[in-house]
Amino acid sequence: MIVLIDSWGWVEFFAGSKIGELVRAYIMDENQEIIISSINLAEIYRIALDRFDEQTAEKRRRSMISRCYLIPVDEEIAIMGAKFRHERDWGLGDALIYATAIREGAAVLTGDPHFKGLNDVIFLEN
Repeated sequence: MIVLIDSWGWVEFFAGSKIGELVRAYIMDENQEIIISSINLAEIYRIALDRFDEQTAEKRRRSMISRCYLIPVDEEIAIMGAKFRHERDWGLGDALIYATAIREGAAVLTGDPHFKGLNDVIFLEN
C-alpha cells in the first residue's frame, strides 16, 4: 500500500506526540512506500518558519525528502484538486493533497477532520 502522509501527520510526527509515534511507525517501515505532495512540503516548511526558524524548516524538509517520494502538483492533479475544492468546499491545499493521493493510488494518513470517513483514508484520532 502507498501512503501519503498529510501535513497534519507531519506536524504530529515532528512534535513527538503520541499520534506522532503512530505516524513514525509508517515513516520508519522501510517496506512502506511513502509519498507527499509538494503542498505538504510547503505547509510544513511554512509552519516551521512560523514557529521556529529557517534552519529548522530546512532540517524538516530534508527529513521529509529523505524518506518520501515528492509528487509535484501537475496539470492533472490541479484539475482534480479544483473539482474536489468545488464539490467539498475544502481549502485548496487539502483538495490538492487528496487529488495527489487519489491519482497515485495512495491512502491518506491524517487526523484532519476534512478527510474523516472518506475511502482510502487512514484516520488517526487524538
